[in-house]
Amino acid sequence: MNTTVLPMPGSTRVRMRSVWQWRPQVTVELLAMLASVYLALTANAAFWQAAIPNGAQQWRLAISLFLLLFGLHGLLLGLLLGRAWARPMLAVLLAVTAGASYYMQSYGVYLDADMLRNVLHTDWAESRELLTPGLVQHLLLHAGLPILVLWRLKLVRRSLPQGLLVRAGFLLLMWVVMMLGAAISFKDLSSLVRNQHHVRYLVTPANYLYGLGRLATSSSALKGAALLPVGEDAHQVPAAAARKPRLLVLVVGETVRAQNWGLSGYPRQTTPELARLPVVNFHDTRACGSSTEVSLPCMFSALGRQDYDEGKIRSQQSLLHVLQGAGVDVLWRDNQSGCKGVCRDLPFESVATAKDPQLCDGLRCLDEILLRDLPTRRVNDAGDRLIVLHMLGNHGPSYFQRYPAAFKRFQPACENPDLGSCSRTEIVNAYDNAVLYTDHVLARAIDQLQSVQDYDTALLYLSDHGESLGENGLYLHGMPHLIAPEQQLQVPLMMWFSPAFTAQTGLDMDCVGERSRQPTSHDTLFSTVLGLFDVQTSVHRPARDLLLACRTTSAGQPAGSP
Repeated sequence: MNTTVLPMPGSTRVRMRSVWQWRPQVTVELLAMLASVYLALTANAAFWQAAIPNGAQQWRLAISLFLLLFGLHGLLLGLLLGRAWARPMLAVLLAVTAGASYYMQSYGVYLDADMLRNVLHTDWAESRELLTPGLVQHLLLHAGLPILVLWRLKLVRRSLPQGLLVRAGFLLLMWVVMMLGAAISFKDLSSLVRNQHHVRYLVTPANYLYGLGRLATSSSALKGAALLPVGEDAHQVPAAAARKPRLLVLVVGETVRAQNWGLSGYPRQTTPELARLPVVNFHDTRACGSSTEVSLPCMFSALGRQDYDEGKIRSQQSLLHVLQGAGVDVLWRDNQSGCKGVCRDLPFESVATAKDPQLCDGLRCLDEILLRDLPTRRVNDAGDRLIVLHMLGNHGPSYFQRYPAAFKRFQPACENPDLGSCSRTEIVNAYDNAVLYTDHVLARAIDQLQSVQDYDTALLYLSDHGESLGENGLYLHGMPHLIAPEQQLQVPLMMWFSPAFTAQTGLDMDCVGERSRQPTSHDTLFSTVLGLFDVQTSVHRPARDLLLACRTTSAGQPAGSP
């Protein structure tokens, strides 16, 4: 005869009560060690994939790296955590690290200082697009559960002398663990550091803690300091008053890569409207960087990538300041997150939050908003004018939100900001639709400039950087420049000149066409624009002026010649 034993009604409640009353005591040092093991195993998937591509075959290197990660994060936590704030600080660290690891694994990004600057300067409209269900699930699993456990722990109290002594011993132990890790596989470790030194930007959370420290140091050095003057000798020859004034619209694109630019030979015609216009397309143009935070200051700097020095670039005046000093009226009109310091203390106009029911949804505006009420009328005796239009362009991951319904030409298109939920074909289709809309906006801008009476007009379009669309498992942009793929560095460069502008500046368009087939880069923007406005200055570099050899004065000499 079988007998079924039923649980007592109160037994489950007793067990639940005992679990809830579970409050083990641990020292801060033990908590730091447990957290270090957890972070090494759960927050560094991207690091392990890059550093140990052959898995178990590299077991010695894997042990070495684990000990290094364990010791490194133990050292960091040992320096940061005190008993009074250990739990809240560690909870924040777990949440931020879980978010960082999600984006690193999902999009293949590296958390160096430049990427962190991008993150810190991201506005709500950009952030909202990155808050996907996949992120929420990852946070709940990798941060929510350990934080619940963390809050059940009780931390042991110690006297101050005892606490200082134990903490010093703990830090010494972590240092010894790191040295042991380095010794176990020193040869393989040296090879990894030498050949893949950027892999350090995948070590989480050490990567963003170090990056934030660097940014804080550099920001404090620049805070409140006036920009160092550049090109103080700049002047126009001949002066704008001796001729009809010029208007150059400089359109800074966002995240458009050359590989998907129809004018550059992409099999799909993503630039049909520009193809019908007399534009000159430069087929091989390289960006200063793979992110807006790097490229914008760099491309408007006299230094450029060839003489790249981040500190100098961010502390000096830009091309716009030189032009303003030479008498050229300057305006930056923005449909993004600002000019990244390029237009500091200069006229700035944001249209990103305009109230236009046709072009804006309350958080974002389509790029045609940049053309609304474009100031192309001459005011009083104003001379030459430069208007910079900073586009939203192909800013990812929500490519499908960058164009109106009329431009849904390539289907099916990914309509989810979580790119992992879409096929690569769907992602490319959405991206190409956004390029198609950029083509339309540029063509409309040229059409407006053709009807301007007060100025001789021209337009120059240059994208700030490219984009990865799944190649080699990479998405979006922002890879360190030295290892960034071509998709993130090759960008479109396109020019249009009105017949009057061409005649007045003596531009030989056949020569310009020949020049467009030669390699170029963002480094040429500074001197090329100075040349188009007849600005002579010691910071103008003839070798970087794309159009110098194609431009003559009425005397038949190259512009800018003595």
